[in-house]
Amino acid sequence: MKNIKNAFLVLAIGLSITSCSSLNKSQKGAAIGVGGGAVAGGIIGKIAGNTALGAIIGAAVGGTTGAIIGHHMDKQAEEIKKQVPGAKVERVGEGIVVEFSSAVLFGFDQSSLTSQSQGTLNQLITVLNKYPDTYVEVQGHTDSTGTVEYNQGLSVKRAANVADYLSANNIASVRVTTRGFGSTAPKYTNETADGRMQNRRVEFLITANDKMKIDATKEAGTGSGQ
Repeated sequence: MKNIKNAFLVLAIGLSITSCSSLNKSQKGAAIGVGGGAVAGGIIGKIAGNTALGAIIGAAVGGTTGAIIGHHMDKQAEEIKKQVPGAKVERVGEGIVVEFSSAVLFGFDQSSLTSQSQGTLNQLITVLNKYPDTYVEVQGHTDSTGTVEYNQGLSVKRAANVADYLSANNIASVRVTTRGFGSTAPKYTNETADGRMQNRRVEFLITANDKMKIDATKEAGTGSGQ
């Protein structure tokens, strides 16, 4: 939690620079888009030890357009919560983080999906197919047990196998990317068995694709956003 607070402090400092009175609204927006986007997202993700948080902030649009995107994400997140009971769902900025402990999707030290995990993913896929204007990044994570090299390879295989399953079930492959972090980005303590179990996880980062951003920009321009 302390790391996350420090990360947002960095973002606040960066954004305060863009509040200079010598900048007009368009210039401030551009500054936030560049400085508060991918760059700030990467900084925040690293400081907070939360790769999902950093990636979503990096993809953010901001302003009225971002608020409209957030409204769409609110509805999708609520639907995932209702339809996918095995998932931990969190709304973050203009995106959604869906977290599964590896125990939900994989056997211990395994990268192949079980029949039960496929059923769980099918529930998520049903919702994702209803909201096609999004990107989905699949992130694999492990605990700190074992070597760095082995954990990295396992996390990559898990993320890839999940992504392959999504693509095989009508999620367009252009929507899906994968990343494996091994044990380098723990969200929980590795000092306890429960913490290590939670760190063995797969996260889905759901963000707006270009079409959703364009549509939201047009909606913001007409003043019809709610």
